[in-house]
Amino acid sequence: MTLNLAIILPTLNERDNLAPLVARIEQALGADGWEAIIVDDNSDDGTADAARELAHADPRIRVIQRIGRRGLASAAIEGMCATAAPFVAVMDADHQHDPALLPDMLAAVQTGECDIAVASRFAEGGSAAGLDNARREQASGWANRIARRITGVTLSDPMSGFFLIETQRLRQLAPSLSGIGFKILLDILSASNPSLRVREFPLQFAKRLSGESKLDRAVAFEFLVGLYDRSFGRLIPTRFALFGTVGALGVGVHFAVLSMLFLTAGRSFALATIIATFVAMSFNFWLNNWLTYRDRRLRGWAAVTKGWIGFCLTCSVGAFANVAAATLLEARGANWAIAALAGIIIGAVWNYALSSKFVWGRY
Repeated sequence: MTLNLAIILPTLNERDNLAPLVARIEQALGADGWEAIIVDDNSDDGTADAARELAHADPRIRVIQRIGRRGLASAAIEGMCATAAPFVAVMDADHQHDPALLPDMLAAVQTGECDIAVASRFAEGGSAAGLDNARREQASGWANRIARRITGVTLSDPMSGFFLIETQRLRQLAPSLSGIGFKILLDILSASNPSLRVREFPLQFAKRLSGESKLDRAVAFEFLVGLYDRSFGRLIPTRFALFGTVGALGVGVHFAVLSMLFLTAGRSFALATIIATFVAMSFNFWLNNWLTYRDRRLRGWAAVTKGWIGFCLTCSVGAFANVAAATLLEARGANWAIAALAGIIIGAVWNYALSSKFVWGRY
């Protein structure tokens, strides 16, 4: 039977979920005409090895193991561009998305009833009962309201991670997709011009079968990052904007610690400045590791300590570049405020470039 549909399964520590999910997909779609592409972000639990074991016995299963890069959206794009099937679906591998919806979703796109079929937790007949708690459900509704304004598409669940689209249409959109964040559907809808015709299918959002959620407390922030990238990312690179924002917060931390030690505790200005500098650099390193470089996050005591030392050394070099540039410009007649601003920008770019390469892996 001719290959008709590819199901893309981005994974991170989903080893025990794979075999049962493949069985459910086969039950929904039959024995032929589909393939499942498992895109694994180098999971610690051996998900890629488990996927290869399945693929060894089942030619419908393919595996992409990504080294040195992470992110649900980018994994979905990579998987969708790797298939020859004319239609492609993206769904989670944790069993919260029901493969039984796939035949009707495929028929709707295949017959031209819609451009993209979306499984919705909030459509009539759907349910979001599988969300971990009420706060996540409330946050999901908040994100949906913002997403509708950004995309201009009326949907009950534009943050859904379960959808089906024609592969050729996706490949045409791929160069315009940011690949940042965890909700690729939002990226696709906002990149499409004209807007895509959408049909929603009610989804009973289930509990995870096993493993832990890939989403952490940084997800809400990452959603905002995705919106920024879609709106302004071509003007100022998103990761650099994040790095600069963290640096600005670090300035606040620096002055808070300096004031506490120098004005309140009566320490010498030199000692207070040294302590404030290291506290601010440590704060910046932690926040950058958690947010700016979330897809390359350093984990484990040894990696974090090495990264912190490297970041402090990098920032020291950046501080020197800042002072040197500002002093040179001021000495040559530039306004002191302009000279200082130029020094700050040069130092920030220097720190960003070196940190990206030597602390978080690659530029």
